[in-house]
Amino acid sequence: MSAGPVPRSAAPRKYTIEQFMKTIRFGVADISPDEQTVLFSSNQDGVFNLYEVPFGGGQPKQLTTSKTDAIFAIGYLPDGRILYSSDQGGNELNHIYLREKDGSVKDLTPAEKAKFQFAGLSHDRKSFFYQSNERSRAAYDLYEMDIATMKPKRVFENPGGFFPGDVSPDKRYVALVKPYTTTNSDVYLFDTQTKETKLLTKHEGEVNNGPEGFTPDGKSLLLSTDEGSEFAYVKAYDLATGKSTVLDKAAWDISADYPSYKGRYRVVSINNDARTELKIIDTRTNQPVRLPALPGGDVTGVNIADSEGRMIFFVNSSNSPATLYSFDFKTNKATPLVRGLNPEINPDDLVSGEVIRYKSFDGMEIPALLYKPKDRKAGEKHPAILSIHGGPGGQTRLTYSPLVQYLVNNGYVVLAVNNRGSSGYGKTFYAADDRKHGDADLRDCVESKKFLSATGYVDPAKIGIMGGSYGGYMTLAGLTFTPDEFAVGVDIFGVANWIRTLNSMPEWWGPQREAMFKEIGHPKADSVALYNKSPLFHTAKIRKPLLVIQGANDPRVLKIESDEIVVNVKKNGVPVEYVTFPDEGHGFVKKENEITAYKAVKEFLDKYLMNPQTAVR
Repeated sequence: MSAGPVPRSAAPRKYTIEQFMKTIRFGVADISPDEQTVLFSSNQDGVFNLYEVPFGGGQPKQLTTSKTDAIFAIGYLPDGRILYSSDQGGNELNHIYLREKDGSVKDLTPAEKAKFQFAGLSHDRKSFFYQSNERSRAAYDLYEMDIATMKPKRVFENPGGFFPGDVSPDKRYVALVKPYTTTNSDVYLFDTQTKETKLLTKHEGEVNNGPEGFTPDGKSLLLSTDEGSEFAYVKAYDLATGKSTVLDKAAWDISADYPSYKGRYRVVSINNDARTELKIIDTRTNQPVRLPALPGGDVTGVNIADSEGRMIFFVNSSNSPATLYSFDFKTNKATPLVRGLNPEINPDDLVSGEVIRYKSFDGMEIPALLYKPKDRKAGEKHPAILSIHGGPGGQTRLTYSPLVQYLVNNGYVVLAVNNRGSSGYGKTFYAADDRKHGDADLRDCVESKKFLSATGYVDPAKIGIMGGSYGGYMTLAGLTFTPDEFAVGVDIFGVANWIRTLNSMPEWWGPQREAMFKEIGHPKADSVALYNKSPLFHTAKIRKPLLVIQGANDPRVLKIESDEIVVNVKKNGVPVEYVTFPDEGHGFVKKENEITAYKAVKEFLDKYLMNPQTAVR
């Protein structure tokens, strides 16, 4: 545990990226069967590993010591042994591993070139379920693994087009979701006895339906739907009568809705304007549980023990990384177990994100998160960088980003744009960029420059664009299709060639591939349109400095995408910097690599955006 924060100075102290990256990122956390210990995964030693900490607080104990592949906690088995997930160098082909109490490890799913995903403990706690594409690379089957023998059996053989969901407490039914597009899907119920598959969500038009999970009594299946609504809400489907009743509804999307093991509590998460609004409802009174005062921020990762007397959760905000808490329902006491913030950093020096909105080219209101340097002086103009999320249907939320804080701490204004097509703002907004990628959504980003200029503290000639994955595509599209709008671009594993990217989508995406084809375009039927929106084929237009960051093992955006962009743009005589990582995939799991990348981002921005002598206009 850390000492107190450093004393507050008159002006915010400047911190290195190494200091910002001493913050801890967490994975899943779980409570041991005896409820005395909390398991979690974190990258505090540089690579994600497993740790345990006493429920009441104390010094964490490291359980695994991987220096290469990230290890993510799944949870405890009822006998106290541990399950975890790990891939190989970021290739996303995760396997499920069993860690014995003596520390020995066994790969329970050793098949090569297959992906395995944990799907929950059985209600009788004698087995667990997992999904695998071992039989068919493009379809996930559902398996049950007996805990006593560690021998699996197939529960549902996927004919294709489905993703398996929750299993009923009596193990008779399996909930399935069938996506057609990114805004249209159905829920089915598979009967393991009769082998029949029944449609539960017959509808017309574009409606997103999905299974949330069965109730502990096995009588109902909770369904998420946006039928007749801009936002997702939750219904309870009665398995005996086939009738549905609305269970939870809000003015925003309900992003999660699940019961505790015995059903005493229901955990409801609402995506309220880029923040998570949490309710833990006591089902006996239908009233929310009053939690003790906590630091401001999102409460996420709520995990209630089987006894329903204890739980754990994380608290995260835009100016504070996650802290892991334990909570006792009897005493109403919350205990911080592991704090994510580096004690060398004064929390008062960090910047909170502010939700703002501006009108785009067609009048559509665009939400964004604004981060302003704390040491702004009257009349001073700062450079600004747009931060564009991945997806295309992602959402930038008010959670902690070391890169954002690092840039703002060094004098940059950061505006994280949730352009049209972002999730969380209703299904009309979500679908507003369909077949318009690199056009309407890019114009939303361009329009944000007017808002930034109007603040009075942003230099309109020094606005850059940055993003990862789909945000990387938006960066490349910005420099290509609006070559005079952005002073620089930072592309982090971004799509450059839609035709190749869509053709090379991993097989395990299954029906999501078809949904993506319908949203963005089919690589064959829409090849002309995809060619026109792919920056790789129009690189002659790029004339502003570009930084490209890429993981060599990326299975989604192949390294050749970035290789070719760099080669082509260099032909223009434009400054291009290229940073690659041989041991990363689509994103960072190794802290050392993340430090190298973010240091490169700041040095690049300092050289071409901050410094007026070297900036290219």
